[in-house]
Amino acid sequence: MAKEKTNRLIANNKKAYHDYFIDETFEAGISLVGTEVKALRQGGASIKESFIGFEKGEMYIYHMHITPYEKGNIFNRDPLRNRKLLLHKSEINKLLGKQKEKGYTIVPLKVYFKESLVKVEIGLARGKKLYDKREDLAKKDAKREAERDYKMKLR
Repeated sequence: MAKEKTNRLIANNKKAYHDYFIDETFEAGISLVGTEVKALRQGGASIKESFIGFEKGEMYIYHMHITPYEKGNIFNRDPLRNRKLLLHKSEINKLLGKQKEKGYTIVPLKVYFKESLVKVEIGLARGKKLYDKREDLAKKDAKREAERDYKMKLR
């Protein structure tokens, strides 16, 4: 019998979808130590303030908070340490080239388990202006009202 692929969400960055237009997404592995993986299995992570940068041709995620594993004692690392992202060289070069274009940035969107591996979904994003954010909120409100009216008509 074939094994079902399961993705279990650990952390989600809803603010990124509010502040940016996401043009393209990539899946990257993340370099972690054992106690960090155990802490992630308990659900202790936050990527709200995190961002992605380049150093010496490699990508790193900065300010991703992983709560220390409670039974990890001396093996726990700094919760806010920089963690290396695992991508192919061609993907790194593509992202680096796009980031050098005006207005593009790279943001983490979500952290999840893909089977037993920890993955990060990163997005190539352009910043939204204030009027874009207002327009999105108006569309969301209109959609919510339409769904509410539809439910009322079914009753």
